[in-house]
Amino acid sequence: MIESAQIQRAIKIAEKRTGLNWSVFVGDLGAEPRAEALARHGALGPAAAESVLLAVDPAKHRLEIVTGSRARKRLDDRSCALAAASMAGTFAVRDLDGGIARGILALVEHVRRG
Repeated sequence: MIESAQIQRAIKIAEKRTGLNWSVFVGDLGAEPRAEALARHGALGPAAAESVLLAVDPAKHRLEIVTGSRARKRLDDRSCALAAASMAGTFAVRDLDGGIARGILALVEHVRRG
């Protein structure tokens, strides 16, 4: 559960504007970060298809953005890469919560109408 009010606000805005489900995981993504992020996204169950997960492992400096099958039709890989790049810059100045929140809002701007 994300406790940052800044991230919670960003998720609320994202869900309202896009109709997609948004979630964030911050912690250890293990030896295979992409596989762990995909597993966490899959654990969202039926909601996974319309979900976007940002998984951040601060210790390993890893960020994974996972989009479900329906969410992917509205948010392409290029847009995710651009948001990830902007988040990395914010993470570099040690603002994890701010970087995640700004990343979510940047992604929202790229979501196509469903």
